[in-house]
Amino acid sequence: MGGLMGLDLIWWIALLIQLLAIPGSLLPLLPGLALLPVGAGLWLWAVGWSAGWPAFALACVLLALGWGADALGLVLGPARLQATRWAYIGAGLGLLVGLLGLLPALPFGGPLLGAVAGPLLGASVGELLTAPSALGPLGLLRLRRSLVVGLAVVAGMLVSKVAQALLALVGAVGFVLLTTLGG
Repeated sequence: MGGLMGLDLIWWIALLIQLLAIPGSLLPLLPGLALLPVGAGLWLWAVGWSAGWPAFALACVLLALGWGADALGLVLGPARLQATRWAYIGAGLGLLVGLLGLLPALPFGGPLLGAVAGPLLGASVGELLTAPSALGPLGLLRLRRSLVVGLAVVAGMLVSKVAQALLALVGAVGFVLLTTLGG
């Protein structure tokens, strides 16, 4: 009976880890979809390969899909606009600066607002500084293009985060269904 109670406790801990993937996929400071295989791996360790592999396999597939969604979200929008690589570098640096709360104009927003404003500003500045010369000197067209590229980067990030949150939800529900069916 003690073993069964221990197994129940491990299942609940594994489920909690799975559920933490949902807010983790939305908030940049927390691990997201990587928590799905961690929770499923704990369950796999507790029950053995023959009983635990479906939940673990699902978690790994969802993690891979989440990585794909992340890559597509960050690349497709700006790529369609033919953004320069400096827009991506600026977005990455802006994300880091925004998460660390180093944006002096945003003391009220904290890391969540910084995670949106940082990439927007970083991508816009990166694009503005290296935009193709066909747009002319630092004028309205160049400024407009840099802002559109920055918005495309942020929109891609937000779409990616929503997709990852849905994948995390599918993972948690799938974990429950796969581990309670037949048991």
